[in-house]
Amino acid sequence: MTERFTDAPDNSLSSYGSSWPVSRRGLLRGAAVAAAWAAVPVLLAADPAAAAAELPGFPAEVRLYRSAYRNWVGEITADGLWACAPAGPEQVLAVVDWAWRRGWRVRARGRSHGWSPLTITEGTTAGTRTLLVDTASQLTGLALESGSAVRAGAGVTMEALLTFLEGHGLGLTATPAPGDLTLGGALAIGAHGTAVPADGEHPAPGTTYGSLSNRVLELTAVVWDADRGAYALRTFRRDEADCAALLAHLGRAFVTEVVLRAAPDGNLRCVSRTDVPARELFAAPGSGGRTLERFVHRSGRVEAIWFAFTAFPWLKEWSVAPVRPPGSRHVTSPYNYPFSDSVPTPVADLVGRLVAGAGWSLAPEVGNAQLTVARLGLTATDSADLWGPSKNTLLYLRPTTLRVTASGYAVLTPRAGVQRVVHEFTGRYRELLAAYAARGRFPVNGSVEIRVTGLDQPAEAGVPGARTPLLSALRPCAERPEWDTAVWLDVLTLPGTPYAEAFLRELERFLFGTYDGGYALARAEWSKGWAYSDDSAWSDPEVLGTAVPGTFGRQVWGQAVATLDRLDPHRVFGNAFLDRLLR
Repeated sequence: MTERFTDAPDNSLSSYGSSWPVSRRGLLRGAAVAAAWAAVPVLLAADPAAAAAELPGFPAEVRLYRSAYRNWVGEITADGLWACAPAGPEQVLAVVDWAWRRGWRVRARGRSHGWSPLTITEGTTAGTRTLLVDTASQLTGLALESGSAVRAGAGVTMEALLTFLEGHGLGLTATPAPGDLTLGGALAIGAHGTAVPADGEHPAPGTTYGSLSNRVLELTAVVWDADRGAYALRTFRRDEADCAALLAHLGRAFVTEVVLRAAPDGNLRCVSRTDVPARELFAAPGSGGRTLERFVHRSGRVEAIWFAFTAFPWLKEWSVAPVRPPGSRHVTSPYNYPFSDSVPTPVADLVGRLVAGAGWSLAPEVGNAQLTVARLGLTATDSADLWGPSKNTLLYLRPTTLRVTASGYAVLTPRAGVQRVVHEFTGRYRELLAAYAARGRFPVNGSVEIRVTGLDQPAEAGVPGARTPLLSALRPCAERPEWDTAVWLDVLTLPGTPYAEAFLRELERFLFGTYDGGYALARAEWSKGWAYSDDSAWSDPEVLGTAVPGTFGRQVWGQAVATLDRLDPHRVFGNAFLDRLLR
């Protein structure tokens, strides 16, 4: 079997044998793909007698119920867990105190928009002494502090936060695309968007190109008070040493609220295009032409979405534009790509056939259908050139999109090395995908997503003596100050796709082997898939125990683990996976 990429642009769905045309009506009509969607958790009122028997002494003022847990793609599930919804930080403290005294573990739950087992592990049952603490229902306060600082509850969504900021003339430099993420969940894993300074850009105060965690000015968390011999609420300033471990704690802490630094809001233009071939966009450094590096220099804000077995990525380019450019459509709300918010009928039909047993070899058709839908959708919805307040172009992904599993890594490099990293990675990905296809194996039916950000430079927080997040993937390397940029690399595919884990294991070995600290350094993206064995993620003992900690250095990793253990010596905030990783 030969390589199935095509360099010819095609607006039909017939390149690989499909005969479905895409009409505008069909394009905008979503269709459910049950195998690829995660179920919404069911909440059941607690039986008072059962609660009293199983959770004696539980704080009476805190609402208690039974709940299912489903992560984003439904690969980690649990039914009938005890859960509660504290009304504020003091109630969180009461719950934690109860859990500590009775040998339970507490897991903060926001919107469960993640892949990795940081909240609960697969196999958690209703009989496990694990209590879900929902932050999204009531820990959602928002208040403007002096200047451009905002106080926010851990359960507030990114959309609510950005809407609040917009109302006060403020915004963020970059943010993750989904608006339904909770702030607490995003900070726990060092969530990011895509942005570096464009050539000649003069950032306003409050601009930071790293993770959301680098915006924290102070945070309040439930921690162990050794003097009192009990857990307590404590506020940590950004210049305190212990704060560094809490800025990206991976679920080994419970943060109730934070104060963030925002920046003056501005208008962004987002131009989408699908006419640049992958071989040109991801070409070797110095090739000239329309390379990703060229767009980074020009605008600083780019994203490439490259559907499997296609030759033309969907490239988004954001640029600072105070005045609406001619031809740009003014957008007054987010989520302006309806064709990707719900699964269009042609893609749904193909995915349905694929998971129903028609054969995973349909992956090239699925990739081509997704590209075709993007091309036609951008035209049909007039969304190829958008302009408006930052929130309205930065947030573009709804929970109704096709749910796929994802692997994720950040590669730290000098800015001048971005094109080299992108070229090497996409070259290896293409080779592996072709080699698997030649053996009749199709492990990827989603896309590669590439973003570029700055690192977590603590000076950008505007706090003298601000600490750098210890476990953020964007933590700078003190011994390599020239590394000022990160290239984010994600591979997406439907859950249950045969050979996906083996494929991603080979790709991961390439990343850690190639970017081992010589001229670049690969780190895991905490919320996604990594540490692959041939049949599962988060399971390779060498990657978990040696490779991943090694990307931060023994001293930094040890400091983070020691601090988190001291702040929670009873490991109330943890699970079996975190016990294994953070040791």
